[in-house]
Parts: sequence; structure tokens; C-alpha cells
Amino acid sequence: MNAADVRKVKKLATRLGVRDSDVIRFAVKNMLARLGPLYDGEVHGRNLVPVFVESGAELLRFFDIDATRLEAIINNGVDVERRVDRDDIALLALTGTQEPYAALKLSELDRTERRRQTTAELSESLRQYLYAKYVYRPFPDAEASREPVHLAVATDQPELLKGERR
Repeated sequence: MNAADVRKVKKLATRLGVRDSDVIRFAVKNMLARLGPLYDGEVHGRNLVPVFVESGAELLRFFDIDATRLEAIINNGVDVERRVDRDDIALLALTGTQEPYAALKLSELDRTERRRQTTAELSESLRQYLYAKYVYRPFPDAEASREPVHLAVATDQPELLKGERR
């Protein structure tokens, strides 16, 4: 943190009526919540896509993470079916630093986009494309072993559990 950052923290604390340390604690806890999957050593591959979609541009710029390093972070030691494609990692790395090229690359990968996009539209298109491909897509072997999902319901109204109506 530089002197300007410290002044901003002090002004923010004064305005909110809290201590400087409360502002810093809030910032750290907020950052840890957003980046939680990154400090969990068991989370790899497509499970990291939401972190980099939601925080990617800021995170990649601040820590100077290029496509090669990003691929190592996401895909290191991951099974083939959980891997994120190299083109998609390159797209994530380009977003925020080279938007025009990222928009062109996204239009090559996702043929539904045909017009020039603003930064906000590019971000939303990228989010939709990557979530559809990695987050909402079922695993290939999950199709064969589909079983019904049984949900546990906690209620103090037993008639709801039996399916009775009032």
C-alpha cells in the first residue's frame, strides 16, 4: 500500500465511523471470499472458471498473470475431462488487457456473436460462453449414471413432507 491508499483507508474509516483496521479487514475478507477456490488446493480445472470469469481481469492485471501461468494455475494435474481448453485460457488472459483482440477471439470460439461489443457486453458474453461450456455442462460420464436427486427438507410442518395440502 502506498501513502495515497492509506489516506483513502483513513477517509473511508472516518466516513463509516469505524477503525482503519476494520476497513482493511473488510477488504481482505472480501478478497478471500471472491478468490476462495484459489486457496483450496483441491479445486482445479473447470471448477476455477468462475473465479477467473468474475475476478479475472483485475486479478490477472494486478499479479501480471499471463496465459501460460494461468494455464498452469487452472490445469496443473487435472484430468482431461476437467481441463479448460487452451484457447479459453488465452481468452481469459486477453480480457481486460486487450479487449478488441479478446472480442475477436470470442467471436471465433462462439459463433453466436456477430457484432462489435462494448467492454461490458464482451464481459457478459465471455461469462455466458465460459459458464455454458464449463460450469453448466454435465460431465460426459454423468449422463450414463444419472440418478434422481433426493432433497432433504427441514420443516416443522409434517403434512408438507407427506405431500398433504391444507
